[in-house]
Amino acid sequence: MDTNLEHSDWQEAIRKKALEIGFSACGFASVQDVPDAIFDHWQDWVATGKHASMGYMEQHAAIRRNPQGLLPNARTVVSVALNYYPAQSMPAENPRFARYAYGADYHDVMRRMLGNLAQFIQSLSPCECRCCCDTAPIFERYWAVQAGIGFRGRNSQLIIPQQGSYFFLGEVLTTLDLPTSQPIAQQCGECRKCIDACPVRAISPDATIDARRCISCQTIENREEIPTEVKQRLGRRVYGCDTCQEVCPHNRNAKPTAIEALAPLPQLHTLTYERLRTLTPTDFSCIFAGSAVKRAKYNGLMRNVEALDASLFEQQKT
Repeated sequence: MDTNLEHSDWQEAIRKKALEIGFSACGFASVQDVPDAIFDHWQDWVATGKHASMGYMEQHAAIRRNPQGLLPNARTVVSVALNYYPAQSMPAENPRFARYAYGADYHDVMRRMLGNLAQFIQSLSPCECRCCCDTAPIFERYWAVQAGIGFRGRNSQLIIPQQGSYFFLGEVLTTLDLPTSQPIAQQCGECRKCIDACPVRAISPDATIDARRCISCQTIENREEIPTEVKQRLGRRVYGCDTCQEVCPHNRNAKPTAIEALAPLPQLHTLTYERLRTLTPTDFSCIFAGSAVKRAKYNGLMRNVEALDASLFEQQKT
């Protein structure tokens, strides 16, 4: 470690280290209150019930307003993105899992990588750091936009120009005061492919997602019965949905991840409809050990399997 780095060089050193660790992008944002427009939009989303059964989305308003609630005296959000796009998609005739769940649980992968980045930041100068990945109550996409990593698309996903949206987001909050990045001005323009392609019409033009209709939410987060209007549109989707990303023009440039841990798990990649129908709790624990799919739990996944249109798979045999 070069201990002679000037303060002005810390930002580039951290960015370089993030890429060495395996992240695809890294940017920096100054910690401050989230603008009223962003905060009010979240409050309205919750107040109108669009968060569906995700009660945790109602909590920790003060932290969502300012991440210093997670790390007092935090000065900088170091935002990173990690590519998870697989080299090969699951067989078209099998039940479909969202691509983000093909490999090892991203929470575990990201925490290790973020921990390495935090250690590097602390080696530059004495400071406090806190790593966040999906589970912390902060607006990850907002901070990624502020950090200049990408822009928020109409499907609510963060889109990185020339790379697409198949990325996990993570943050290192730090008390180290670092220069900030310039946000990207690019937007979706007139494109509305994701809105038109959504099988349940869950996407609004203002990037609001109605989780009560969203297939991803209903097959992963929902612990009750899947609404009939959603069930009728599942097709082969048994866990999550990638449709809005599949039709996004920015994902034409998506390249496979280089992170070995995120490569498709063989046992998941070969799951047929017939195999899933006969899955036992023990099978579930073995097949999905270390996988994000365990988020749905055994009962949730079997509920999803039962909701699939069996005729689709019967037709495949003929």
